[in-house]
Amino acid sequence: MQLTSENYFSQQANLEYMSCSQFKSFCDCEERTLADIAGDYKRDSSTALLVGSYVDAHFEGTLDVFKAQHPELFKRDGTLKADYVQAESIIQRVENDKLFMKYMAGEKQVIMTGKIADVPYKIKIDSYHPDKAIVDLKVVKDFEKLWNDAEKLKQSFIRYWGYDIQGAIYQEIVRQNTGKKLPFFIAAATKEKHTDFNVFAVPQEWLDEKLAFVEERTPHFAKLKTGEELAERCEKCDWCKDTKILDRIVDARDLEDGI
Repeated sequence: MQLTSENYFSQQANLEYMSCSQFKSFCDCEERTLADIAGDYKRDSSTALLVGSYVDAHFEGTLDVFKAQHPELFKRDGTLKADYVQAESIIQRVENDKLFMKYMAGEKQVIMTGKIADVPYKIKIDSYHPDKAIVDLKVVKDFEKLWNDAEKLKQSFIRYWGYDIQGAIYQEIVRQNTGKKLPFFIAAATKEKHTDFNVFAVPQEWLDEKLAFVEERTPHFAKLKTGEELAERCEKCDWCKDTKILDRIVDARDLEDGI
């Protein structure tokens, strides 16, 4: 199928193509991701996610449409709720910075497709500078390190949230379309009372490492989508809790170590 801004997030597109968000979702919980693709599961839209989407929509030039689609942004008197007043403040803050806006001044929401491990992938770039750079916009809580329980260490928000994975996928698909391996940048702003912001250059060694990881895992995830392999459950997410069926008795001592 030919991807457009209108059908990019459609069920058909998600069936035909892998994406960065779908790949990361499979890493978190395979069964929930299949339920999501099938339309059997819908994630809650948290305020934190909506604030980020609000800022994204502004830079995409679709804020009026976004507001119309999300009446929950407004109070009864028609004014914005406090969280979205803050989103406006974030926008004003970063728009006053020449370097930040230079990186956000590329072509907006550029769609490209390609293949990784012979599996179709789709990407949508926030700010694309042909022959120069790939830039993605992020709105995050702050720039403090986060504890990764699986890895047993603290990581930067870029590593913790898998934005290096996103960069690896985007860089490879752009390379396939243009023949150019472009640097990947994250233009990030925080939701703190006093907004912090930076443009981060993601190291090439991080991108190379994560591309190898994506190439390794992608064939299995593709087979999950076709039913050739069975999906595993994480037993921790909302989907797994909602569909849980007991098949054993748990020793109470397991609670001491975490089930």
